[in-house]
Amino acid sequence: MALFPAFAGIGEGPKSGSARKELDWLSNPSFCVEAVTSLSQQPKEATALVSEGSSPTRSHLKSEPSDESDTNRKPRQTSRKKKKEKKKRRKHHHKKTKRKRGQAGSSGSEPDSEPEKDKTSRSAGDSRRESEKPGQEGHAAADVGHRFVWLEDVQALTGETFRTDKKPDPANWEYKSLYRGDIARYKRKGDSCLGINPKKQCISWEGASTEKKHSHKHVERYFTKKSVGLMNIDGVAIGSKTEPPSSESLSFIPVKGPDDALPPVTTWLNPLGIYDQSTTQWLQGQGPSEQESKQPDSQMDRESALLKAKVEEFNRRVRESPRDVELWMAFVAFQDEVMKSPGLYALEEGEPEKRKRSQKLVLDRKLAILERAIESNQSSVELQLAKLELCAEFWEPSALLREWQKLIFVHPNKTALWQKYLLFCQSQFSTFTVAKIHGLYGKCLSTLSAVLDGSILSHPALPGTEEAVFALFLQHCHFLRQAGHSEKAVALFQAMVDFTFFKPDSVKDLATKGQVEFFEPFWDSGEPRAGEKGARGWRAWMQQQERGGWVVISPDDDDDEPEDEDQEIRDKSLPRWQIWLAAERSRDQRHWRPWRPDKTRKQTEEDCEDPERQVLFDDIAQSLIQLSSPDLQFQLVTAFLQFLGVPCGFSTPASCVYLAMDENSIFDNGLHDEKPLTFLNLSFNGISCVGRLDPLGCRRWTRGHSREGEEFIRNVFHLVMPLFSGQERSQLCFSWLRYEMAKRSVRCSSRMDSSALCWPPVIWCLHTKNKKRLKSQGKNCKKLAKNLLKEPENRNDFCLWKQYAHLEWLLGNTEDARKVFDSALSLAGGEEPRGSELWELGLLYAQLELELELSADVRGAAAARAVHVLTRLTENGPYGPYSGPVSAVHVLKARKAYEHALQDCLGQSYGSAPAPAGPAHRLASLAKCFLLFQYVTVGIEAAVRLYEQVCAGLRGSVCPGGALEAITLLHTGLLRFHTRVHVYPLAPLRQALSEAIQLYPDNQLLWRAYVQVQSKSHAASKIRRFFNAVTRSAKALEPWLFAIEAEKMRKRLVETVQRVDGREVHATIPETGLPHRIRALFESALQSDHGRLCPLLWRMYLNFLVSLGNKERSKGVFYKALQNCPWAKALYLDAMEHFPEEMQEVLDLMTEKELRVRLPLEELALLLED
Repeated sequence: MALFPAFAGIGEGPKSGSARKELDWLSNPSFCVEAVTSLSQQPKEATALVSEGSSPTRSHLKSEPSDESDTNRKPRQTSRKKKKEKKKRRKHHHKKTKRKRGQAGSSGSEPDSEPEKDKTSRSAGDSRRESEKPGQEGHAAADVGHRFVWLEDVQALTGETFRTDKKPDPANWEYKSLYRGDIARYKRKGDSCLGINPKKQCISWEGASTEKKHSHKHVERYFTKKSVGLMNIDGVAIGSKTEPPSSESLSFIPVKGPDDALPPVTTWLNPLGIYDQSTTQWLQGQGPSEQESKQPDSQMDRESALLKAKVEEFNRRVRESPRDVELWMAFVAFQDEVMKSPGLYALEEGEPEKRKRSQKLVLDRKLAILERAIESNQSSVELQLAKLELCAEFWEPSALLREWQKLIFVHPNKTALWQKYLLFCQSQFSTFTVAKIHGLYGKCLSTLSAVLDGSILSHPALPGTEEAVFALFLQHCHFLRQAGHSEKAVALFQAMVDFTFFKPDSVKDLATKGQVEFFEPFWDSGEPRAGEKGARGWRAWMQQQERGGWVVISPDDDDDEPEDEDQEIRDKSLPRWQIWLAAERSRDQRHWRPWRPDKTRKQTEEDCEDPERQVLFDDIAQSLIQLSSPDLQFQLVTAFLQFLGVPCGFSTPASCVYLAMDENSIFDNGLHDEKPLTFLNLSFNGISCVGRLDPLGCRRWTRGHSREGEEFIRNVFHLVMPLFSGQERSQLCFSWLRYEMAKRSVRCSSRMDSSALCWPPVIWCLHTKNKKRLKSQGKNCKKLAKNLLKEPENRNDFCLWKQYAHLEWLLGNTEDARKVFDSALSLAGGEEPRGSELWELGLLYAQLELELELSADVRGAAAARAVHVLTRLTENGPYGPYSGPVSAVHVLKARKAYEHALQDCLGQSYGSAPAPAGPAHRLASLAKCFLLFQYVTVGIEAAVRLYEQVCAGLRGSVCPGGALEAITLLHTGLLRFHTRVHVYPLAPLRQALSEAIQLYPDNQLLWRAYVQVQSKSHAASKIRRFFNAVTRSAKALEPWLFAIEAEKMRKRLVETVQRVDGREVHATIPETGLPHRIRALFESALQSDHGRLCPLLWRMYLNFLVSLGNKERSKGVFYKALQNCPWAKALYLDAMEHFPEEMQEVLDLMTEKELRVRLPLEELALLLED
């Protein structure tokens, strides 16, 4: 049958042999009509044509169906023995073929198209099934649709054949893909294809490339990761021996190993000396020693063995001592060390360096250890807190809050637990509102007050509970101040003053809750409270109520005049956000006192324009606490005065000092550089006073209150001063006088903008060197000082005399100040022993005289006067004014007296019980006078030796740390003064400051002096190393703050050098990367709990990023700050100033979180229309 019927005649015609061969391809001997008929009735199956030879001709199967049937009968008549042998041979060949195909499957690639896959898979499947049947040798000419022909079964068959698969494979439907063993495999030579243009076309093969990728092993350099790891391995001793120089040029320097260092040792077992020790032992039939066999092979194995030993030791110890909480906490902290070291907990064996350091793995392990610890220590709060802090990493806030509430319910008497709980709730932005946190503070204080009263019988009060409750009360007040609710904070202090000092005797024996119930009628009665004019206190009011009430006196005519309100909006042409900021800050400054209806003017509560200014009793009732300790009662007064802006020297408790820090006044030097010995330290510690939400950079001494605010502070002083006597009263008078020297003028004209800064009477005038204004403004301070000294209780008060003399000196009245000093020292007479106040008075007198040496005119005379003052302090007779230089004999006697007095004080400081505050202060004052005496009589070296002697004596004593800290401050001040008046290196001063800071890392004065001194050096590496060392060891936030300030000062210095009059000049200090370093310092500081919850640090970070011009990053930092400090109103105001376009969004956030907004936008629109 011809392949093409049209050419059937050509194929059958009588032609020559060559012509027949040329047209031979038109005929298909294997084609028959029956096959076509049978195939048309079945699904179409693809046929494959496999070429197995290079011959151009095809071998045909020329046989008719009848011949094929005869051929099929013949093999059936053969012997069965022959059939079995062929069957075994075919099976064996088929297994080999499958094995070869399976091996070649990994290197071959799969076909490109799916139809080809189907054809090949079906053909391979049929060939596998047909190989299991009896031999089909005689079926070579059978029907193609019903029989298969194997090339091995056909005798002398070298061509090609076709086969068809009729039987379907159900596995293709069941598994939706072909069995990989049924897919034909082949090897591809190269990645190209014939017939394509390699420049314009290419083929992407899905399978793996047939080319073998030969791995080229590169030589490892010293800087690679693998080579750097070798630095942790113990070094091997390298030796060398002298050899004659070789004539050959080597490409490397040969290094001899340890075996080449010594000549080989020859023995009868090692005649050539080429065997090492292990080989020699093997030849002798010996093995390595037990220690050598157990010795780790590498440094990594040794570290792993050491860590495993530590883990086993921890497990053994916690099994033996399950009640040891510190041991459990150490075991938890040890997990970080375990995860940092390689090899112990590798995820797969054999790759200790590439193990996965998963943070979640560490947390899970720590959590498991803590749960085991809590099972053995159910009452341990430390373990519970550690678990909650750990779970904060992967628990939801709601679940974490429930766990906190359960823990608080179980331990209501744990003040540290309450502190952590309040901070957690206060820093959750998603659930934060001012009212909610205010209620939590009230619940905390009322619960702890009930614990102190004994109302909660199941939980007794722990030691130190009263001090901790007072610290939580102060934290509550600062929270309200920072959220803008200044009226509630001031009302809390007012209520506490009446509740503590003016409590009626009839309610003193009641519990706190009962006393609060009796206090409510007084609060709602309209009676003047602390700070208001005519305040008499709760006790006087209650006594008068029992007698029938007060007699109402008609007010003066002057009081009937209404108060002139300052005009809030002066310039309506300014942008809307600037007008709002100025008006909001102005109202914050003027309206920080609670609004009370004035009965003399017939006012009622409905007359208040802003209802938020009224403080109801329910707002403060839960936060009232009892303070039975006299020390805490005095601290309450000083904390109230410092809250109002009076420098009382009160130290905010460490638990809330960083929460309250929100201004950068800690970096203001003021007169610290000009007066290194007698600078005026106001000690506000970065905490702003009430009513001040100024932008960063506003100087502290330029701030003050309005006329009503100043009157409020004076009324507080008049109310509380009669409550104290002795040292406490003296300190209050001293603070009042210092405040008058530091505050600004109280008279702000109504024509002036209330947000403008008025001139302070003394400090600001000294800073600006305005002598005329200084003299006029100092009269009020002198008047107050004289009035205080006229009081009988203050006539022998050396602290007040010292402050008055210092005021005269600052005003420029040097002779008048000397007369005041001489008069004050004469009051002491020859009393023994000298008190600390007298030593401090004489010390300030000598320091002021010595500071006159800063001017070159009176250097010799100033030192002589200082020697006279310090010498007369040691004499028993009455003090006399300066008449001339002191003789050497008197100087020698004074030195001996100082030595004996110092030895006596140091002897008293040693003992089993802590020294009281009085002797400690006397020791500090005496040591400071002796230091200054040694400096003015011998020199700076003698003063340094004396300081080292005093430090060595005090460090082993039980003397309070404040004494040594005060002596250290004077020592550093003397070094700073000496470097200014003499040629002296800065190295001793830097070393002294460094050592002092390491002892007192939270002392802001030391940090300020250190940064100021180091700013004179252009080498920043040493100061950076020092900051890194201190920040790693200290938990305080001051090292981070001053490290940032030092880098910012350096950045400003570089920018000043690079820009002169707005022009770019050559950079003489090549410094790059300072912004990145400062940003890294901010990020590192925010990692700690103190930094994360410090509003000042976030404000500084935001201000710095805005100064760089990156607004997008600045916005991100602002929202991140809100996630941690959502209560700080100053952050919102800074954002309003930096991102004016986000004004509406910021105000919506403030309203949502219930922060105090004193000027709504609707009211602003009305004011602008007017």
